[in-house]
Amino acid sequence: MKFANVALTGLVVITASSLISQIHAFTPQSRGLSHVGISQSRQQHKHMSVSPMEETENASDRTKIENELASGRILEDGPVIDFGSIKDTTSTAERALAEARKEYISAIASGGKGAVKLGFAGDGDTRLMGINDDVVKEVGHEVGAFCNDNTKVQNCAAYLRATAPKGLFEEHADAPLMSENEMKAIDTSGLTALLEEAYVESGLVTEAFAKTFYLGTQLLPEPAQRAVWAIYVWCRRTDEIVDAPREPEDVNMLTDLSAWELRLENVFRYGIVEDVLDLALLDCKIKYPKLPIDPFVDMVRGMLMDIPDLGQDRYETFEELHLYCYRVAGTVGLMVMPVFGCAQGYTEAIAKEPALSLGVAFQITNILRDVGEDAVTRGRIYLPRDDMEKFGVTEEQIIAQRLDDNYKAMMKFQIERARMYYDRALRGVPMLSPESRLPVQSSLDCYGKILDKIEENEYDTLTKRAYVSKWEKLATIPFSWYRTLDISKVLPIPGDKN
Repeated sequence: MKFANVALTGLVVITASSLISQIHAFTPQSRGLSHVGISQSRQQHKHMSVSPMEETENASDRTKIENELASGRILEDGPVIDFGSIKDTTSTAERALAEARKEYISAIASGGKGAVKLGFAGDGDTRLMGINDDVVKEVGHEVGAFCNDNTKVQNCAAYLRATAPKGLFEEHADAPLMSENEMKAIDTSGLTALLEEAYVESGLVTEAFAKTFYLGTQLLPEPAQRAVWAIYVWCRRTDEIVDAPREPEDVNMLTDLSAWELRLENVFRYGIVEDVLDLALLDCKIKYPKLPIDPFVDMVRGMLMDIPDLGQDRYETFEELHLYCYRVAGTVGLMVMPVFGCAQGYTEAIAKEPALSLGVAFQITNILRDVGEDAVTRGRIYLPRDDMEKFGVTEEQIIAQRLDDNYKAMMKFQIERARMYYDRALRGVPMLSPESRLPVQSSLDCYGKILDKIEENEYDTLTKRAYVSKWEKLATIPFSWYRTLDISKVLPIPGDKN
């Protein structure tokens, strides 16, 4: 599946060593997820004053984007569309998931949750959903095994719900709140310690699967860092449910996925959890009440688009591909936007467009980098067929890995399109809270270098893989930092657009 480190990679930073690093990583097959774009910081921290000139510039930017949104969301020669919660009723995969969901709901309605076995074969009831042998091997221990006491997990959830903003969750029989007397009587220190363990475990899973991304989170304040770990682990577990190999004795993937979606809905709607790792996501929702459920649901549908025999392995037009890019990449930007926060004078509604643009930019970059690998090893060609026809490139040529002038011309066109989306995303960095700008700027700068590498390889993405080394990423950080400063608007780095 083409889901991968790009999105989360793009969300945070890129580096290593003392300066820390990039975000995005999910499986051997890089997919995409991502976040807002870049520019320079004209906004000051909320506790600092803002000059009249800065207020005028910010107001101008906001007005421009609001006008673009009102006129069909057409920005600089191409659409950036919010596909949130769009469901394709003609999709075989979505119809299959909807049918599996009905069957699952019917089964538990008649026989209870125990009537349907879920998850991978392994250690039976002790193994958490979305955790399989490969995950355990990668992490080095049975994930979530530090707490098998469901009563303690549910007590912690009840405690967390009691701390939530009023009205955040709907009432439900399975989601009782702790009364004041109960909170006084219970050992809340034990519950907060359990939550801390859930976050630590989430960090370990993140580090095991996405080392660069994990290092990148170290640049964030601790609350944001932990929230991003919780989001990553949910994405990781979802990816395993959808994409990991299954044995004959394992449950059908669509049954698992139906249950997983219902679990997600219960967390967001009622604050109900099923296992100890859910506590971190619940706490994330409580600390960031604006965290939306739509991008989580949409990511599932993006993964379904890659499922053999159910999803898509060809795209007729860029408009079709654009939906896929949103689902597997743009969604991550929307997930973390409430965590990253907006600068004074900006709102998430305004920052949303750059976030979606960067998601598209990252995913197009992924696709261009992996053309040969995707075609030969996975039988997938993501390049739009109408673009291929326009430039005289055939599927047979791509599968045979024959590089010619037609293919090079098409790649030049695709790179130009990707850079257009990167340019759109430039406006996003100053819209972020000051502490979130460097991680996003760094990831954008470093990921954009993949396009430079493709050009250096003479547009051969059929037999060569564009690669940016750790040291090249590290060398980018000082420039990324400078681009987040107000002075870069007056004295830009040579080659940067002013």
